[in-house]
Amino acid sequence: MIRHFKAVLLLLTSIFLSTGTSAQAQSLTEFLFGQRVNKNVSEKLLDKTSEEYLDSLVNNTPLKEKIGQLFFVPAEGRFINRDSRSFKELKEMVEKHHIGGIIFMRGDIYGQAVMTNKLQKMAKFPLWISQDMEFGAAMRISGTTRFTPAMGVAATGNKRNAFLMGKITAIEAKALGVHQVYAPVLDVNNNPDNPVINVRSFSGDPDLVAEFGTAFMQGVQSEGLVSTAKHFPGHGDTDVDSHSDLPVVNYDYNRLDSLELIPFRAAINGGISSIMSAHIAFPNLNTNEFLPATLDSVILKDLLLDSLNFRGMVVTDGLEMNGITSKYSPGRAVVRALNAGADIMLISPDVYTAINEVENAVAQGEITEERINKSFMKLMLWKQQYGLFENQNQVDISSLDTKINTAHHRAVSDRIARESVTILKNENDLLPILPSEYPSMMVISVADDHSGDTGSSFVRQLRDYHPNVSFHIYDKRTSEEDKRAMLRKAEQVDLVLIGSFIYLRFGQSIHLAPDQLSFLQRVLRMKKPSLLVSFGNPYVLSDLKNADAHVLGWYNSSQQVSGLVPALFGASTVTSNLPIEIPGLYKLGSGIHMDHTTLRFGQPEEVGLDHNKLFEIDDIINEAIRDSVFPGAVVGVVKDGVLAYNRGYGYQDYTKTEAVRDTDVYDIASMTKVMATTASTMKLIDEEKLSLDDRISDFFPEFDTDDKREITIRDILLHQTGLPPFRVYVDSIKSRDGIIEAIKNEPLTYEPGTKYVYSDLGMILLAEIIHEVSGLPLDIYSRKELFFPMNMYSSFFNPAVKSSWLTRRIAPTEIDTVFGRGLVQAQVHDERAYFMDGVAGHAGLFSSNIDIAKFSTMLLNDGVYSGRRYLKPETVRLFTTEQSKHSGRGLGFDRKSKEGFSTAGSLASDDTFGHLGFTGTSFWIDREKNMAVILLTNRTFPNRSYGKAISQIRARVADAAYSAINE
Repeated sequence: MIRHFKAVLLLLTSIFLSTGTSAQAQSLTEFLFGQRVNKNVSEKLLDKTSEEYLDSLVNNTPLKEKIGQLFFVPAEGRFINRDSRSFKELKEMVEKHHIGGIIFMRGDIYGQAVMTNKLQKMAKFPLWISQDMEFGAAMRISGTTRFTPAMGVAATGNKRNAFLMGKITAIEAKALGVHQVYAPVLDVNNNPDNPVINVRSFSGDPDLVAEFGTAFMQGVQSEGLVSTAKHFPGHGDTDVDSHSDLPVVNYDYNRLDSLELIPFRAAINGGISSIMSAHIAFPNLNTNEFLPATLDSVILKDLLLDSLNFRGMVVTDGLEMNGITSKYSPGRAVVRALNAGADIMLISPDVYTAINEVENAVAQGEITEERINKSFMKLMLWKQQYGLFENQNQVDISSLDTKINTAHHRAVSDRIARESVTILKNENDLLPILPSEYPSMMVISVADDHSGDTGSSFVRQLRDYHPNVSFHIYDKRTSEEDKRAMLRKAEQVDLVLIGSFIYLRFGQSIHLAPDQLSFLQRVLRMKKPSLLVSFGNPYVLSDLKNADAHVLGWYNSSQQVSGLVPALFGASTVTSNLPIEIPGLYKLGSGIHMDHTTLRFGQPEEVGLDHNKLFEIDDIINEAIRDSVFPGAVVGVVKDGVLAYNRGYGYQDYTKTEAVRDTDVYDIASMTKVMATTASTMKLIDEEKLSLDDRISDFFPEFDTDDKREITIRDILLHQTGLPPFRVYVDSIKSRDGIIEAIKNEPLTYEPGTKYVYSDLGMILLAEIIHEVSGLPLDIYSRKELFFPMNMYSSFFNPAVKSSWLTRRIAPTEIDTVFGRGLVQAQVHDERAYFMDGVAGHAGLFSSNIDIAKFSTMLLNDGVYSGRRYLKPETVRLFTTEQSKHSGRGLGFDRKSKEGFSTAGSLASDDTFGHLGFTGTSFWIDREKNMAVILLTNRTFPNRSYGKAISQIRARVADAAYSAINE
């Protein structure tokens, strides 16, 4: 049996070797076991990078296979079972009809990668992979990086954004085995009724389209991919969708040359490799035939190839569109397109029929084989130049999670989304929205679907900045009762926000439906402050001209929502301008600019911090929790007005039953001195109700003595009053009046102004002065003038009496066995402040990481928050810079030590100020780095013997935060 098998093998081998010079020679393994024909014999003999190799492909490839190479067929980039009809049909296209490429439609990252690898293994000639990626790979592939549509990118006014968009798109496409990106759109959107281009275009200005489109193309090609400009000679000035019918443009060459051709000419001069034709008729250019440009030699050959001297690849738009199929059979369309000058046929509705018809057309002399060879050679040259013949063309699946949707890519796309937000109207200075002025807000989400949740992510993010937002949807499910309920609600609220989520769909109107428009006009007639935000369709603004404010968000995606919401509250800079004209409403270039003055909730990379390095904070805090320095903590890092890091760790106490959340509230102890007492003093000084040189004796007769008479408010803030650092008092005095009286009569321990001695006693007196001058106790004054208008919702004295909801979020600070208070939670930890009814100048304030971040942002903004000034810039600078020759401190504020150890860390700049709290809290603000580091703990729990290492933890956390800055 074995001898018989060897004899057969020898015979087959001899037969194989005798046919080794055939045009379709196979390897021995392929011949014996029926594997696919993979290589041409010439490939064994010629350098795959040589011209001779390409010549051999042209000469040795059968005509039918060369025709097949000109077809790119659609494939889904997702899991498909091998037994499914769709997979078998795709397999037949590759193995039997030898199509030249794939255009991937919708899918996911790993699904498309696996499908690409399968198809490449099937192909005799390596497949050229292409895909629509106008706003990033996410246009077709879920999980990849999504970008703002072209028009929003142009609104930013920064061409580098278009370049980076193209570059990142190409990086992710290349990682997935894609060779050609069908973008940018170079159509000039100068027709507001255009149902298909709209925000896909960069602008209504041809020069802007040229600038941004060329920048995008350069970004793509910088990564070695092919960029494709579309839709030649221009699809912008149409009011018919070529998916459904054939648009007709009645303009002559002079009009095209002065408008539509400008971006294409710029792209060609800039080195564009491919251009896609449009299914649009231009009867004034071709007076002999009424043809779509894809089939018109006057457009493609005379205009594009000859006049504009384009030498790259011409790709048709999808041949399955009604603008083509309604008039031409699959093969006739391809023959006409090839003779017109097109090279690659996208998405033919019937590839099998089309190939046969083209082959017959060659036989009948309607098209020459030389014409087929020309396009075939172009494609093979691409495949050679991009190394497809030398590689296995397999996607490295193991590396995808290092190249796609990276933190850097997301940071760039998020920044572009923020920069694209365009404000066109802002009557009565409605923006930025101040929750203190508009305590209740309703959102009406206008949608053209049945989902019931369109706009819900928008509202969730609005609630990050506003505590009272109600949500209502007007979609295809909305009943008359729903409308009546919305109208009743609109009468009750302080602000109405209309969010338009009308999708741009092929064949549909770009405006609000008549019933929606009628209802919303009723809402606006109520004369409530109103704001219209449009996601994805700028022309909707003309439907509701009477809204007090108009804002554009360019697309309905979570990323675009995240980019827009902060702008409504002043949490991002707005500098964009309208890149189109909205007829009768706004001119091209319109735009209202707004400063970033509100804390934004964001990610590290958007402000130049490395999130991987910030993980070191996790290690530091978790180690401290293991060592029982504290049971839990919250850490915040603010950079450039963004809370870029905000995380809770551990538990509220050692029972480990209540995990710490990043919104938890802590007793901030002596941080009260700056956030409440010092800040209130600064405001009263700005209002000229107080002066730093006011004498304490002017308020308290007890200080009208020879040794105390000249003590000033400045001395209190510099801790150089002569008062002792600490007195218990509460051993025998357990009333507010009694403690204050004792402090007034406290003997001095040193001559005022001669040295620095940190003391609570002066700050207690200063709070009483604030009460006397303002007419309000410290807690009410600071809440009214600072905390409430600044949206510091968790900053209270005596939180236990303010809200049971807030109390549950407060970590306990001690189990008191001295004064019999037991578990101290939601009550001030400091005994003197406790017996002063919880309100004192040195302690008593409770706050959260988010509130302290807002307060820090106000100081870094030189006294401005949410567009409102709270403190004069000169006052902020005076109080936070060095004012004491004895200590290096500011007024009220501590500052980083110039020498030796500092809890602000070793990497903070010299211009760093802040304060510590005895309970284990701290915040340090670095003006030079525009940064703040916040640490909240309850290190005194269960008693004060715990948490001895808190100073080192503070410094290590600060250094970890600063080390994350990307230089």
